Amino acid sequence: MPGRGALCLGLLLHVLLGCRSAQQPGSCPAPCECSEADKTVKCVNGNLTAVPPDLPSYVRSLFITGNYLDRLPAGAFPARRLPDLCALNLSGNHLQAVEADALAALPALRQLDLSGNPLASLSPQAFGEGGSPLEELALRGALRNRSVLFSLATMLQSGAVHNLSRLELADNGLLLLPAGMFSALPALRQLDLSNNSLVGLRNVSFQGLGQLQSLDLSNNSLSVLRNDTLAQFRGLPALRRISLSRNTWVCDCAIEDLVAWLKESDQVEGKEALTCSYPDKMLGKALLKINSLDLNCSVPIDLPSQLQTSYVFLGIVLALIGAIFLLVLYLNRKGIKKWMHNIRDACRDHMEGYHYRYEINADPRLTNLSSNSDV
Repeated sequence: MPGRGALCLGLLLHVLLGCRSAQQPGSCPAPCECSEADKTVKCVNGNLTAVPPDLPSYVRSLFITGNYLDRLPAGAFPARRLPDLCALNLSGNHLQAVEADALAALPALRQLDLSGNPLASLSPQAFGEGGSPLEELALRGALRNRSVLFSLATMLQSGAVHNLSRLELADNGLLLLPAGMFSALPALRQLDLSNNSLVGLRNVSFQGLGQLQSLDLSNNSLSVLRNDTLAQFRGLPALRRISLSRNTWVCDCAIEDLVAWLKESDQVEGKEALTCSYPDKMLGKALLKINSLDLNCSVPIDLPSQLQTSYVFLGIVLALIGAIFLLVLYLNRKGIKKWMHNIRDACRDHMEGYHYRYEINADPRLTNLSSNSDV
C-alpha cells in the first residue's frame, strides 16, 4: 500500500506539472533572459540565427541584439502569439533582409529599432497590407544601400506607418533624399537626419508635417538653405527646434536669405555657434555677424531673369538683321539676277576650257597636232 500511494502521488505531481506547463506556453528560450514582472525578454549576444519561436506571450519589450539573424522572413514572429509586444529592438544583428509580412503579426507594435544592420533589402510590405500602428522607427546606420533608402521611401509614402511620430535616419551617409519621402507622415514630431552627407534640401518637402517639433540636420554637408526651404520652416507652427551645427556653410551672396532668417527666427538651436567654412576670408566668421558689406552683394543679381532678358534681346536683334537682309535682296533683285547670270556664264566658259584641255590631253593625235601647230 505505501508503494502504491507513492506511485499515485508521483502521477498526480506529473499531471499537475503538465497542466502548469500547458497553461504557460512559450517559456523563456535557452539563450534569453526573461522577466514576467517587467514583461521583458532579452536575447543579447546569443549567436541566434533566427527569432526564437517559443517566446513567452506576456512580453511587451523584446531585445534581440548582437546576434546573426541575417534575414527576417515572412512570419518571423508567430501569428497572434505576441499580442502585447509594443517595443522591438533588433539592432546590431547583421540583418540584411526584411521580407514582406515579416512584422505583420505584431498588432501592438509601437517602437522598432533596426539600427546598425547592413540592410540590403527592405520590403515596403514588411508590415503587411494592413499597415502598422508603429510610432517610432530607428534606422541609424542601416541605410547605406541606396536601394533600401528608396524602399523605405516607398513604405513611408504608402501610408503603412502613418502614425509614425519619431523617425531616426542618422549615420547613413545620405547625400540626397527621395522627393516627397515624408509626405504621408502627418503625425511626425521628431525627424533625425544628423551625421549624414546631405548637400541640399531642394527636393525635400516638409509640407504636411504640421506636428513636426524637432528637426536635426547637424553634421551634414549643407552649404546654404534656399528661400523655398526657409519658407517651409516658417510654415511649420509646431517646429521649435532645428539643429544646423557642424555644416559647411559657404558665405557668399547666396547665403543672405539664410542669415536674415537666422536673425529673425527662434527655431534654430545654438545659432550663435554657426560659422562660415568657405571662402577662406570668411572662415570662422559667425553667420549672425555677417552683413551685406562682408559679402559684397549690394546689387543683387537675378541670374535666370538676366539670362532670359538677354536671350529675348538677342532674338530681336537676329530677327531685325534677317529682315534687313531680305529687304536688301528684294530691292536689288534685278542686279542680283544679272550678277548670277554673269557668274553662270563665267563658270560655263571656265568649264569649257577645262573640258577642251582634257580632250587634248586624252587624245595623242590631238596632242601631236597641237605640238606641230605650235612649231
